Amino acid sequence: MNQLKILFASSEVTPFAKTGGLADVSASLPAALSKLSHQVIIVMPLYRSVMEGQFELEPIEKSFEIPMGGKSLKAKVYHAKMSRNLLVYFLQRDEFFDRSGLYGTSEGDYFDNPERFIFFSRGILQLSKLIDFQPNIIHCHDWQTSLVPVYLKSLYKDDSFFRRTRTIFTIHNLAYQGVFSKEYMEVSELPSELFSMRGLEYYGKMNFMKGGIVFSDVVSTVSEKYAQEIQTPDYGYGLEGVLRERRGGVYGVLNGVDYTSWDPETDSHLAANYSLKSLDGKKKCKEDLMRIFKFKGRNEAPLIGIISRLAEQKGFDILAKGIEEMMKLDLFLALLGSGDERYEKQFTKLGEKYRGRLGVRVAFDNVLAHKIEAGSDMFLMPSRYEPCGLNQMYSLKYGTIPVVRATGGLDDTIKEFDPESGKGNGFKFVEYSSRAMIEKIKKAFEIYQDKKLWLKLMKSAMREDFSWKNSASKYVEIYNRALTGD
Repeated sequence: MNQLKILFASSEVTPFAKTGGLADVSASLPAALSKLSHQVIIVMPLYRSVMEGQFELEPIEKSFEIPMGGKSLKAKVYHAKMSRNLLVYFLQRDEFFDRSGLYGTSEGDYFDNPERFIFFSRGILQLSKLIDFQPNIIHCHDWQTSLVPVYLKSLYKDDSFFRRTRTIFTIHNLAYQGVFSKEYMEVSELPSELFSMRGLEYYGKMNFMKGGIVFSDVVSTVSEKYAQEIQTPDYGYGLEGVLRERRGGVYGVLNGVDYTSWDPETDSHLAANYSLKSLDGKKKCKEDLMRIFKFKGRNEAPLIGIISRLAEQKGFDILAKGIEEMMKLDLFLALLGSGDERYEKQFTKLGEKYRGRLGVRVAFDNVLAHKIEAGSDMFLMPSRYEPCGLNQMYSLKYGTIPVVRATGGLDDTIKEFDPESGKGNGFKFVEYSSRAMIEKIKKAFEIYQDKKLWLKLMKSAMREDFSWKNSASKYVEIYNRALTGD
């Protein structure tokens, strides 16, 4: 296998800045690629959270300028070590990135997001030249970096520095496309002829994600099922036709899990560690979680965990409709997340109404996330759609049985448990409704009552392996296809 030089471009990377699973992928996939002996660097914005974090950042003495909207905007660069062989570069311009949130606040997105990520996308290419890193592959993620392939195929097409560079554009969530007024074409300084039906134009506006799909050498997404779904009207959000037109199709590669961070045997955040060989510690983790949320009742009652962005995509509309009936069951529900203001308020009120049974924490709390994964008996993901999902894979490792809707990566990773054969690793429902969700929870409860059968299910779940090694190797195959044009 030839060593590749890979530039990984992402708007968020764990542990520096995170709003969702993209950040986890943007840390663990480069690490896995590095272990396969490829030379990888990561580029992301220098957010306030990075500056305020306990990270050892080193400045690069040289600054550079990024042409944008007829002006030249100065940028500085810092870098930090992720591991011995993996560097992260941070693009600094405080005007754009020194803010409390990454993309906005609970009240809405930042008004200047198009300028922020035009700056970032073009800055990625300028930074590459500044540090003399001539990539074989630039791996771009979601709309925030989707203009990189557009720049390479237009303003930089005759730049000898990038003559051997190819791009892959990965869609993590097609619903968020970066659609803005066409005036941002001028800000981007991209050729005006690219504002067309075959280019960036989308119902009279500029669609950043469409640019990534049309101009990248390869398109991928984060599960095989989602790759199929986004080429249909139900999940394509208006871009299904553009995706179907891609020659060679759209590749689906399931995200992996970083088991160095998510393993109950070594997890330092837990009240007690446990493993497939000895599950005793899981009971202590449940007791710890019940104490944290001040649950009152029988410890034997099933405890359901939810860790999620609070949004309709994640199924919070059907969850809200079903809460009253769920609270009639003998169960506890621990919810951690933040997102849409209406759901934050609604579930905070529900937590007060069902105090002692329904625990709600509106926050991003990594330590509590680990405790919920370990201390819960089941993990609920009733998503309307789910490109990949990571929490169901974390849950399997922790012996916490997923109850999911059969969509995207949830459908790819969860196999319905069959009590007779003992095969399967969780429970899933097809219809997007509160009724279907609650029926499946009740079925899971029936199995839960049979402790011997439930133990068998837990062990089956914990044996699953969704490590990054296989997925990283698949990405290398796709990189090589992009380079050879196959």
